[in-house]
Amino acid sequence: MRAMLGGGVCWLGLADIERIDEIEEDGATFAENARKKALGYAEASGLWTIADDSGLMIDVLGGAPGVKSARFSGDKLPGDERTLIDHRNIAKALELLRDVPKEKRTARFVCRLCLASPQKVVIETEGTLEGIITETEVGENGFGYDPILLVPSLNKTVAQLTSEEKNAISHRGNAIRKLTPLLEELLRND
Repeated sequence: MRAMLGGGVCWLGLADIERIDEIEEDGATFAENARKKALGYAEASGLWTIADDSGLMIDVLGGAPGVKSARFSGDKLPGDERTLIDHRNIAKALELLRDVPKEKRTARFVCRLCLASPQKVVIETEGTLEGIITETEVGENGFGYDPILLVPSLNKTVAQLTSEEKNAISHRGNAIRKLTPLLEELLRND
């Protein structure tokens, strides 16, 4: 997010400030989770905070994995590495779609961003990246579900894109591009 936000502001991550307890993502929507994290971290740090929640929504699965994208195959076990969890989540999604024809495998990555002061939500935006779920993993880049979301206009999965290509079209990039002019206006008027 820092690389995409840029622009004359000193962006800090949670690791850059005093220890703050992790905020549980227990909302029913991406918006609820982003809002809860932004407000919670802003209150704990005393700083304006941008938080996001994002994940994969598969139409034929009623929007699943949705807000449970990172925990789709179950909670993280002690010692689990991110790549192992990603592969378990991908395997579960592909198994659920095993007999689903390509035309019904539509899906999207969704990212909800929230900027909050310690007292209130200031800006919220959302970005998406539409695609089709492949039958197997394709590509080595990225993380999460990137190897199984095919971007039809590029005929590549997100995992086949360079970081620059991904940032140019990603759900997070699209949410940030919506946020940036609103943030610039806010900073001009503050």
